[in-house]
Amino acid sequence: MFSHELSETPQYTCKKVVEQLKKSGEFDKYRRQLVDKIVKSDDVQKIMDQCKEIVERTVASVPNLQRSDMTRFRETVKNEIKRRRLVDNALNATIPQCLSDVERIISEKIEDIVRSDLDIVKEEVTMEDSNMELVDMEVSSGGVKPDNLANQSTYAGYIKFGGYTTDEIVEEFSAKGILTKSVVCGIRQNVRNLKKSKAMEKSKNNESNLMETLIDRFKLEDLLKRRFFFDQSFAIYGGVSGLYDYGPMGCALKANMIQVWRTHFILEEGMLEVECTSLTPEYVLKASGHVDRFIDWMVKDKLTGACFRADHLVKNQAEALIKDKKTDEKTKSELMSVLVRLDGFSCKDLKEVIEKFNFKSPITGNDLSEPVSFNLMFPTEIGPAGDQHAFLRPETAQGIFINFKRLLEFNQGRLPFAASQIGSGFRNEISPRQGLIRVREFTMCEIEHFVDPADKKHPKFERIAHLELNLFPACNQLDEKGPEKISIGKAVDLGIVDNETLGYYMARTHLFLISVGISPDKLRFRQHLSNEMAHYAQDCWDAECLTSYGWVECVGNADRACYDLHQHQKATGVKLVAEKRLSEPKQVDVVEAVPNKQALGREFKSESKQMLAVLDKLTEMQIEDLERDIKNNGKYCLALSDGKTAEINSSMVEVKRYEKTVHVEEVTPSVIEPSFGIGRILYAVLEHSFRQREGDENRCYLELPPVIAPIKCSILPISSNERLDPIILAVRDHLTSREISSKIDDSSGSIGRRYARTDEIGIPFGITVDFESELEPWSVTLRYAPTMQQIRINVSEIGEVVERLVKGKMSWEKATTKYPIFNAN
Repeated sequence: MFSHELSETPQYTCKKVVEQLKKSGEFDKYRRQLVDKIVKSDDVQKIMDQCKEIVERTVASVPNLQRSDMTRFRETVKNEIKRRRLVDNALNATIPQCLSDVERIISEKIEDIVRSDLDIVKEEVTMEDSNMELVDMEVSSGGVKPDNLANQSTYAGYIKFGGYTTDEIVEEFSAKGILTKSVVCGIRQNVRNLKKSKAMEKSKNNESNLMETLIDRFKLEDLLKRRFFFDQSFAIYGGVSGLYDYGPMGCALKANMIQVWRTHFILEEGMLEVECTSLTPEYVLKASGHVDRFIDWMVKDKLTGACFRADHLVKNQAEALIKDKKTDEKTKSELMSVLVRLDGFSCKDLKEVIEKFNFKSPITGNDLSEPVSFNLMFPTEIGPAGDQHAFLRPETAQGIFINFKRLLEFNQGRLPFAASQIGSGFRNEISPRQGLIRVREFTMCEIEHFVDPADKKHPKFERIAHLELNLFPACNQLDEKGPEKISIGKAVDLGIVDNETLGYYMARTHLFLISVGISPDKLRFRQHLSNEMAHYAQDCWDAECLTSYGWVECVGNADRACYDLHQHQKATGVKLVAEKRLSEPKQVDVVEAVPNKQALGREFKSESKQMLAVLDKLTEMQIEDLERDIKNNGKYCLALSDGKTAEINSSMVEVKRYEKTVHVEEVTPSVIEPSFGIGRILYAVLEHSFRQREGDENRCYLELPPVIAPIKCSILPISSNERLDPIILAVRDHLTSREISSKIDDSSGSIGRRYARTDEIGIPFGITVDFESELEPWSVTLRYAPTMQQIRINVSEIGEVVERLVKGKMSWEKATTKYPIFNAN
């Protein structure tokens, strides 16, 4: 959450900041903003209404209320509110939003407060010539006292000598009366601007260097299409945008990647795996918020009606203008600022940018409409009557949340635990492009880690705390700085990453992506800005991979708090909570509605069963209403689950109050969610693995990690002579017995051409059966595609050696020291 300079200071923590804010008087100002935010929220407004109702009821219960009764009256109201835990409920309902607001407020104000007012962090800066020019301008404009103009050379000497902090220079020259207050302020501001400019320049240079290493996308796409890794669905009919079919190589590559994911996460962490339906009833997605909020902003060509996703259009046209030599520096700077903040843009922001920079339709150049919202879910109907509305699921997560109660029972009621699901998601993208990057049907691997909201430590965090990740915090984005390498342990300690469990999964995500072929220098974790993060989320980090399309989000790591479980509990009345054992037992007040089953059965017959279920789920407030209505009106109107109502009286239900000792308390778990888009990861891996042979740019190949390669080993007989067949079959049997996939290429082409064909589809190892193989004991050559080196090895050992190479238990370098190098004549 904080920039590199601040995070380098150990004492710089949120707690420290809050303490300093209190001292400066700023804290009360921001606290009032938060209180206003809380009071205006729907959840708290309901609580306030309930408190008001308690007040009115208490007043009504005391006839002829006198001033002398006020103390007792206040105490009665206070105890009632406390007993019903209304304040706790309000805080629990709003705390995720409050935390988000605290972070935003601190992030917005922190640099000025910390650097200027509170002096927590000293700005260690060497004043360079470029900054001296800015100061000279201020000197000539009257910032320096006339009688001290001669001292300019002294000031310049300080700057050119270097090594002084801003504070040391300012203190020295202010004491001598050389600098006025306005110049002091100017120096501080110039230093900040200089640092910011250098950070931006460094970030741009780093990214520019990375972009130079990107591949020729045309050649890669030609290879992938020609060797049928994947292709557009229904191609012979012209194809459908955003839908792709995987061919033999693509299928095997994807399956191997998912298997690595399953081993890395499900097996390693002991996760509970589920498989839920893709068809999801509307009411489920209504409760989760997808029906109302799962949208993108869309603009249309005013003449042709062609649709474009607004943020993508802005991004593409802004980048084009920045690259255009005719664009002035001021406009470029504004456009770069737009790109930094784009992910959090509202409809109004997009409209203003499109109008300000006069963006047009990318196809026709026509004017564009105002942005409008577009829901990304595919609607459908369940059943022939068409009366049950549904959608194809936009994510697999909701199936896990719906089954939380069963999963908790399976885990013997204990927290924390994680559930996972691998399956398809569907999003009706406005304008799907960029191959597998933006599609309408895709495979997801999702994890929902349920944890006590008061304790988000992870038992295995220390194992990965040392791991350095390329983090791109929100404040670095706002300051237009680049990512920074920092250990995940330090990031959690400094509050950059919210908690250990989130940090643990970020580190494990990093390790997984590297293991399947993502280049470490083209991987970063970008933190969501406060205005792009869901209101309930506490922290979100996207693992992004650099491709020829730019930085692409491949994995989302989010702390979703307790939002989803709370929403489904609210919609269904089913408690989605876990029990937490208390360190000491405590006394609690209990209010419950006890039904008279016989009376209900006589009066309502078959409906009585439904009524018992409803009565059992009544909240404390609803029981209070029931008691009041029966006392005042002699009856209570009970709302049933099928939409009907039933009137009940005191003979059918009794309200009981009592105290009981509890040893456990109920908590709604928070959820940490890593969500993997397999198609995007797969495409990024293909780009990062694409190679061209030195000296022959037309000879392209894929250097895929052996563990995910679609085929691990090719078997290439040097001749079609039948004498070699027994050896070929023996080699294949050795490989198959160890579950190593292989492909025999006995075509008539030269051995070099056949090597090139197998290299092209990412087969890492090639076994050549030649006439020397006939000598006892049988032997073959084993070739490693990236280096084209070969070693000679006995057939009896080939299965074990290839297996160890594929699983990473032996390196190729180690193999070349153990077995003789083979040089073909």
